[in-house]
Amino acid sequence: MASASAKIRRGSPSRAPARRKPAAKKPGLFARALARVPVSHEAVQRIVTWGTLGLGAAIAVAILQAFGVPAMAGTEIANAFGRAGFEVKRVDLRGIRNMDRLTVYAIAFDQHSMAMPLVDLDEVRDKLLRYGWVQDARVSRRLPDTLVVDIVERTPAAVWQNQGRLRLIDASGVVLQDVTAAPGTDLPLLIGRDANLHADQFAELLAKAPALKPVIAGATWIGERRWDLRFQSGETLSLPEGQDAAERALVRFARMDTAQRLLGRGFLKFDMRDPTRFVARIDRQVRAIDGSAVPPPPAPANPATTEHSGFEKVNDTL
Repeated sequence: MASASAKIRRGSPSRAPARRKPAAKKPGLFARALARVPVSHEAVQRIVTWGTLGLGAAIAVAILQAFGVPAMAGTEIANAFGRAGFEVKRVDLRGIRNMDRLTVYAIAFDQHSMAMPLVDLDEVRDKLLRYGWVQDARVSRRLPDTLVVDIVERTPAAVWQNQGRLRLIDASGVVLQDVTAAPGTDLPLLIGRDANLHADQFAELLAKAPALKPVIAGATWIGERRWDLRFQSGETLSLPEGQDAAERALVRFARMDTAQRLLGRGFLKFDMRDPTRFVARIDRQVRAIDGSAVPPPPAPANPATTEHSGFEKVNDTL
């Protein structure tokens, strides 16, 4: 007879202890970062796959070359990767504002092989740097099929006229392109042989007298040594030789024009080549700043050798 303590409970079968569900694993740091990228998971996988294959192609070619495998074999391997999809099909062009875009595309697609591993990036850059507009260029690959060309253009600073040709130049005198006419009144016209090589000096000259800059129409480089400035009101100002002397003369002229209003009064030419004299001519007569006529000086024995023939000194206390 069973013990009273060993009672069997009917209607309540014994239950096995409940198993705990394993805690869900937290996503790793890379997975969380990937989830925040606004690109589909499939696209990310494609990018990683193409990138891995491209890196593998570059490493394979490098290893073959390091072990002396003939260049033809390495080229064939690179072409095989090109046939697999790693070939130039697109050009991502950046930084272009003035240069002809078709020229850049033609250079980028001018390759012996369109296979990505065989594209010579340095050669593409060197070809681009031969064009005046291009100050700098960066060329890179974006797998699987895109060349990225980032161009830094030069900034137009003046128009250079020489031997009947007009050319757009930057501040250092580099020729950007030929033009048929001055593109705008905001760019000065530099005239004369090698005037473009002194464009930076001319810019520094105008910076010393900013009040005159808007009324200067152009400048002629005379005798490889000095400038004649031409104003929009028609007058010409002859400056002395040397950058420092020319800057001092132009600053002085700007002060005089502010005080006595020289421009627009009918003067034809001002001459400041001699730092001790300031002369002006109107029509065929020499006049003082106040407009009164001044008798012409006596004719020199040899007018051809007298630089200031036909001019008279004008008192200047500024």
